[in-house]
Amino acid sequence: MSQSELYVSLDIGSSSVKVLVGEVDGGSLHVIGVGNVQSAGIRKGTIIDIDATVQSIRKAVDQAERMIGMQIREVILGIPANGVSLQDVKGVVAVNSENREITDDDLDRVMKSAQVMSVPPDREIVNIIPKQFIVDDYDEITDPRGMIGVRLEMDGTLITTSKTLIHNILRCVERAGLVIQEIYLQPLAAGTFALTNDEKNHGSAFIDIGGGSTTVSIFGENRFMATAVIPVGGDHITKDLSIILKTPTEQARKIKHQYGHAFSDDASDDELFEVPVIGADSKDQYSQRYISEIIGVRLEELFDLVLEELYRMGVHDLPGGVVLTGGITKMDGILQLARHVLKTRVRIHTPEYIGVREPMYATAVGLIRYAHMQDSYFGHVPESATVSASDNHTPAPVNKKKSVDRNKEKKPGILDKAKKVFDNFFE
Repeated sequence: MSQSELYVSLDIGSSSVKVLVGEVDGGSLHVIGVGNVQSAGIRKGTIIDIDATVQSIRKAVDQAERMIGMQIREVILGIPANGVSLQDVKGVVAVNSENREITDDDLDRVMKSAQVMSVPPDREIVNIIPKQFIVDDYDEITDPRGMIGVRLEMDGTLITTSKTLIHNILRCVERAGLVIQEIYLQPLAAGTFALTNDEKNHGSAFIDIGGGSTTVSIFGENRFMATAVIPVGGDHITKDLSIILKTPTEQARKIKHQYGHAFSDDASDDELFEVPVIGADSKDQYSQRYISEIIGVRLEELFDLVLEELYRMGVHDLPGGVVLTGGITKMDGILQLARHVLKTRVRIHTPEYIGVREPMYATAVGLIRYAHMQDSYFGHVPESATVSASDNHTPAPVNKKKSVDRNKEKKPGILDKAKKVFDNFFE
């Protein structure tokens, strides 16, 4: 354990809040704690009730703490793509050292120079992603450190989001008694590891079907290129079933998970199941084929909206195909339906880690792996106080002031400086 690093990711979704505790040892991830609770106070990725959201976060954290027998103090937070915009930026600096060798300091300065731009007062910087570094006109460099040069340039993508949206998310996390270690865009973190190198290079769409919304992200030329949110998700299927079958929402959710099928041609017409009716003692009987027609219509609409969004983004060809993830993609028949509507290669991404082998955990796993990748690249070492031991496995009181002070004493890294724009929310 002495050589391993602990990370805790927090994925606040419209249908559930997930907390993952991962131990990274020699580049391998081992999930040692999971918290997953039905979320309240969140709709279509936007917080509509802070108190309810705080309670959901606390419940998920408590579940994970009970599994690992330690208290969670710091988390890697994923923020949704709602209201996100991507902007190309460029930084240029002169190499500082006398021997003209490019160092961490030069890398830090060139990334900061790329952020010297006018950001509207209602926007907040989330991440800056380097596309390439250029050393004295030699381009396509991924890591210029150790090279000799006079002039260092960086082409990158600046990700900004709504200040109101991020402010409310941060407020909820703070009130849940947690300290934010890093913040990353959810589809960026998840897609970076859900897609293969060829898919990211050739051009692919990464589609995360959540509860209240669906996020469509485009990767190409080995980088994150665009993202958009469609306000339709798995919860809409639940609502459709509830209305048409005249059954309670919770019952409709169970039917969706237990009997749901997305492709009616392959659904069973033989096996019947009973469905309780709202306001009546009687139960109605339905076949899987009947409910698959309800589900299929909604999913077909969703995939048509995806095609419209891709067209709006200017994407006319996807040589790398489409990668689906999200809780609803566990449903039988969704792959056949997606291929039928999208007319391209489609596969479903499921994390291959014990305890989280379900598509719904793609974002939470991606956040941990992305944070570790960034720490490895920039030479950061996660603090041991991400979690703290407790003798009786009962969470100790959170000393938030100590945690925040410790972060400030830590030598600032490149990404830390980009993230500290959020500090004003905690002061």
